Amino acid sequence: MLPTNQNKDGDFTEARELFEEMVTWLSSESSCGLEHSELENNLFVNGNELLRRLLQGYLDKRKSDEIESDCIGSDGVKRTHKRHQSRKLKTIFGIVIVNRLGYGGRGIHSLNPLDGELNLPPEQYSHGLSERVATSVAFNGYNQTVDIINKTTAAKVAKRQVEELALSSSRDFEEFYQAQQAQYQLGEKTGDILVISVDGKGVVMRQEDLRPDTKKRAAGQKKLQKRLTKGEKRNSKPMATVAAVYTIEPIVRTATQIVNPPKLAKIKRPRPEGKRVWASLAKEAEQVINETFDEALSRDRERPKKLVALVDGKKTQLRRLDQLAKKHKIQLTIVLDLIHVIEYLWKAAFVFHAPSSKEAEDWVSDRLLRILEGKSSYVASGMRRCATRLQLKPEQRSAVDKCANYLLNNRDYLRYDLYLAEGFPVATGVIEGACRHLIKDRMDITGARWSLQGAEAVLRLRSLHVSGDWNDYWRFHLQKEHHRNHQAKYFSGIPLLKSVIQASICTNTSYKAMVF
Repeated sequence: MLPTNQNKDGDFTEARELFEEMVTWLSSESSCGLEHSELENNLFVNGNELLRRLLQGYLDKRKSDEIESDCIGSDGVKRTHKRHQSRKLKTIFGIVIVNRLGYGGRGIHSLNPLDGELNLPPEQYSHGLSERVATSVAFNGYNQTVDIINKTTAAKVAKRQVEELALSSSRDFEEFYQAQQAQYQLGEKTGDILVISVDGKGVVMRQEDLRPDTKKRAAGQKKLQKRLTKGEKRNSKPMATVAAVYTIEPIVRTATQIVNPPKLAKIKRPRPEGKRVWASLAKEAEQVINETFDEALSRDRERPKKLVALVDGKKTQLRRLDQLAKKHKIQLTIVLDLIHVIEYLWKAAFVFHAPSSKEAEDWVSDRLLRILEGKSSYVASGMRRCATRLQLKPEQRSAVDKCANYLLNNRDYLRYDLYLAEGFPVATGVIEGACRHLIKDRMDITGARWSLQGAEAVLRLRSLHVSGDWNDYWRFHLQKEHHRNHQAKYFSGIPLLKSVIQASICTNTSYKAMVF
């Protein structure tokens, strides 16, 4: 049903009429015998139309209550020409028309104070509809979001507009977390260990949006026109850097408790607190690592916590973490992720034993126990000697040599006997989960080719939901939208809003919003 302007006998007359029609229909014989699904569909359609009429009536009432006053823009120029203007607004209930006064002048842009008081967006989609789109995009593909919006609201949004709304909805991500960091309360009781973790995960990108180094690497692989060259990847996947910061209580364990946990007595593990996870394709890994330090330092300004970095052993990570620790004069404990160590051990085990055999499992368990006891160098030299004793060829012992090199090159970060005694975490479960939730579950949709802007927007929206910050972010985003689109355009505040505030002060009347 098309939107209409107010009736002469009241702003909400049309809404009342439809409500009475709905009640009359539900009470009539024509609704008897209907299945509940038919009732649901009918009430959904008419319910949305009822809500649309209520919203339209409210907007019409606001137009009739609008106060004419002086209007001076941020350029200092007074708008002297007044005229009635209309605009269309697509909402979750359907389309409404906003009628209001426009203040303008020759050669200057017009201002609409009522738009500012209502915090209307510059585009035709309401903030409520934008939030629905942004939330859906965080978990579903663009085409799925189009279908979801069409089925769950009275609005229709095309795929291109879904992409644009996702971009605009994520624009305040950086500023939101900067504000959050400035507001962390000193003395707030959280876990004694502050953990930062960084990892990487590939995302399939459009060719034109690849980073220069990734584009060059992809071009160098292409040799044949009709099939893939040996070793060539079908898709070029630049790495998104995934980060996590959280606090946790220490839990002291022994190597035996990890490798051979007791079957009867379960260890009660502490849960991460204040977990924030995020990812970026647009930024280099070093910049994301810088952000993890900023986040961590904002939570521990008095420095009573023990700072632990869980990493997978990439040289760029280790180098940057060491630089930041020295810069901020912080004692940082770098822990190599135990999961990565175990992966290397399993590959080495298959050199000596058959895959999935009990012997391979026992071999890994024995070496893992020694590594957790702080004997990684001993394990590395032992497996090399074993491969030499068996006179294995270089290609046969390759996995053994890689594992040994990994253990020896990272021995400074494999002091698990000390880490376990301190109660530090030794496995990156949080960051691995973040990679899955942020990247794999959403970005690895079959056939998806991401633009850099689109991928970054979706990563931001998804990060906000996974971190539990969405509601706070959206309130912050609406405040920023109000300032950008309205407040910043006026010399000394929005005229209508000032008039309403002054009237409220004069009458000493307080109003409370209705809560349903």
